[in-house]
Amino acid sequence: MSPRDVIIIGAGPAGLAAAIAAKQHGLDYTVLEKGVLVNSLFNFPKQMVFFTTPELLEIGGMPFVTPYDKPTRLESLRYYRRVADAHALSVELGEQVTAVHPPQASGTETFTVDIRSSEGAERQLDARTVVLAIGCYDHPNLLGIPGEDLPHVSHYYDEAHRYYRQRVVVVGGKNSAAEAALELYRAGAQVTLVHRHAELGRSIKYWVRPDIENRIAEGSIPARFETDVREIHPREVVVETRGRPEVLPADHVLLMTGYRTDSTLMRQAGVRLDPETFVPEHDAATLESNVPGFYIAGTALTGVHSGRIFIENGRFHGQVVIDAIAKRLAASHCTS
Repeated sequence: MSPRDVIIIGAGPAGLAAAIAAKQHGLDYTVLEKGVLVNSLFNFPKQMVFFTTPELLEIGGMPFVTPYDKPTRLESLRYYRRVADAHALSVELGEQVTAVHPPQASGTETFTVDIRSSEGAERQLDARTVVLAIGCYDHPNLLGIPGEDLPHVSHYYDEAHRYYRQRVVVVGGKNSAAEAALELYRAGAQVTLVHRHAELGRSIKYWVRPDIENRIAEGSIPARFETDVREIHPREVVVETRGRPEVLPADHVLLMTGYRTDSTLMRQAGVRLDPETFVPEHDAATLESNVPGFYIAGTALTGVHSGRIFIENGRFHGQVVIDAIAKRLAASHCTS
């Protein structure tokens, strides 16, 4: 099989936007996704409502139609399915990329991409260029404390019903922590919010902030600010506030501490990462990394600061990288 022009890793909004642009340029492409279409969105809380308006989630020139001011998770899944079908995108689901070998490493003029299917079958594809458009939701920021791996501890929040009449410690002070705490409280859970900073994060949605602040002020949701979690035990959490230890009862612990991009594929391919932020080295104009032909789109560019790129701005990356790839391939054809 001859090498493809481009392999796109990740079928989120940025990856789908890249696929649309690749098809419009007439490039030979495919999208490889280890999970389901827009896998990160699929794993969001079932009742989640987006902060943004629907038009800011649009890709491929297709309108996002909804009767609501703010679209829901369910509507977003339906929308991106429609986009993939309307553009007849080549998306291979359940296909995990396990390694990307650049031309220098593979001994060829193309990238070699190792793939493992959900059934365990392994294969390789060759490509002239690669676009990494993976999200960060699969890789939570770990606290690195004893008890973080206990079964009643989770870095993900789904829905509130299971926590009815349970004591729940929610760790974090940004939007996901605030929304989880409010839903849990209204579903009958006994919630305590723990945050390492002196105040809630500025990124909390404007309609959520007064709600969580009022619940904290009235004592409905007790909060511990400037507080670090030190240990987690089966029925309690050990925290420390300005040097003062305290034990909080907890049947469940939700660590809403954010997520980060998995840098494994980038490191394997030879992409240089900032030692502190893990932001990959890249050209801001083309999003090409220091590895020629290896491009990065969406939240994969953010390292530990995943909140800096959302669908609203990351959706444009697909067009940027494919335009650059089309020029690169055209130039190589001219010189060959």
